[in-house]
Amino acid sequence: MAGSEIRAQIDGRTLKISNLEKVLYPVTGTTKGEVLDYYARVSPVLLPHLADRAVTRIRWPHGVQEASFFEKNVPAGAPSWLRTAEVPTTGSRGSSRNGDTLVFPIVDSVAALTYLVNLASLELHVHQWTVTKTGKPRNPNRLVIDLDPGEPAGLGECCEVALLVRDKLAERDLDASPVTSGSKGLHLYARLPAKLDPDGTTALAKEIAEELQAEHPNKVTAMMTKSRRSGKVFLDWSQNAGSKTTISPYSLRGREKPYVATPRSWAEVEEGAADPLAIDHCRFEEVLERVADQGDLFLSGA
Repeated sequence: MAGSEIRAQIDGRTLKISNLEKVLYPVTGTTKGEVLDYYARVSPVLLPHLADRAVTRIRWPHGVQEASFFEKNVPAGAPSWLRTAEVPTTGSRGSSRNGDTLVFPIVDSVAALTYLVNLASLELHVHQWTVTKTGKPRNPNRLVIDLDPGEPAGLGECCEVALLVRDKLAERDLDASPVTSGSKGLHLYARLPAKLDPDGTTALAKEIAEELQAEHPNKVTAMMTKSRRSGKVFLDWSQNAGSKTTISPYSLRGREKPYVATPRSWAEVEEGAADPLAIDHCRFEEVLERVADQGDLFLSGA
């Protein structure tokens, strides 16, 4: 029933939950209630990866076949208990309602997660840095390389290149954790033991991308020009800039179907490199089954 509303007690907070029957993914008939249920059930493994990170949301108020919009600032009318962080906007995308800062939500509970998802925030994007208790950004604690295939390359080619990136990271004593993005490609994360600032992590990711471009020019490109990506995998090193965000592991995507950014084992990536049909993006039902069977495959602490 359109316009329906319930009150739910979550983490000791009373939340108004509305329009549970609204279909957000028309192709699969997935409702807002199912989306809220997914996020609540996956929260034990999702929340640690959102901890102390400013969260940018992409909202689809009328479902994924309609318009969406990015939201960085805390929504108007947000509850007073929602933790926030006031972050300088230098080099960041989007306007600020606070002059030279943005006030991001910090998702530190199921209640905070449910509040934002109830606003049709399907995608949760985070930076590679965390904030202190007072909201001050720290240096990044992880590096990310986004593997973006140019048609006709696909997820199988991303798996091939991911193995090459893993070796380059290993040469630098960094362990990588793969995540199929739920969109087109694959993300590789590496926890950073050193105190590098965003410029330093960006330079490191670019160095790896350019090395692989030189060694495998028919497979890899480090160039952002889209016309140069055809049939290759673009190693997007720029996601490490202080203002950039990537989709959080376990976040839904606003695609035609309810796919999820899904942590993977390296065995799965190796299978995908050998046979592209052996790997595909996962829907939310599959992710819940994977978590129940395997726990959190994402690199602990990254």
